[in-house]
Amino acid sequence: MEKIAFEKEELSYEVTEELKTLRTNIQFCGDNKKVIMVTSCISGEGKSSTTLHLAQSLANLNKKVLLLDVDLRKPALINQVAGGRVKKGLSHFLSGQCTFNEIMYATDTPSLAVIFAGVVPPNPTELLSSKMFQVMVTKLRETFDYIIVDCPPLGMVVDAAIVSQQCDGAILLLEAGMIKYRFAQETKKKLENANCPILGVILNKVTKKTSGKYYGQYYGKRYTKYYKHEDEE
Repeated sequence: MEKIAFEKEELSYEVTEELKTLRTNIQFCGDNKKVIMVTSCISGEGKSSTTLHLAQSLANLNKKVLLLDVDLRKPALINQVAGGRVKKGLSHFLSGQCTFNEIMYATDTPSLAVIFAGVVPPNPTELLSSKMFQVMVTKLRETFDYIIVDCPPLGMVVDAAIVSQQCDGAILLLEAGMIKYRFAQETKKKLENANCPILGVILNKVTKKTSGKYYGQYYGKRYTKYYKHEDEE
């Protein structure tokens, strides 16, 4: 298995703690929540970076984790790789251009593997709807403790709803101050219509306030302030 390294990013103490909280909440969702998708309303909300950090955090617990990029229309995860490109990705495999072993990459985080989206195909919806994709996810369940799926924005394309059929739960990421309430509700409704359990919401790029004064850092590049399990409602 070929090995790649992700770009190093120094996370603040606050972000690291929020990641640990998110990781813990996912663990408390139960062992039956193994394949977890992360989606958003639109692109640019910080979904791929957050998904990468979540997968790395879970792998740091000595869990076998796969980060699976299924955004075949506008993949962003590849931009996090140090030193350039990778040769093959999911679109190559699903279109029969390579074997499965050619798309699996080890990473510089022990216990974390990754499958990139690959080149942008002309038929992403059809590839993600295929029997081959379903069988692949089923096989991966036998190997990994967690499969974290980086999905396209559900508020823009239907792909995430299709992928959700192979997932045990979904997390919706929203950028603070950017996504209107009605838009978020419409995206949430699409997940509900797909019968995918919504595990919670990540509010990204949060500015914290207290007593009318700002404190800490603006999470301009990321991260989360809020994660709520549905059972708490």
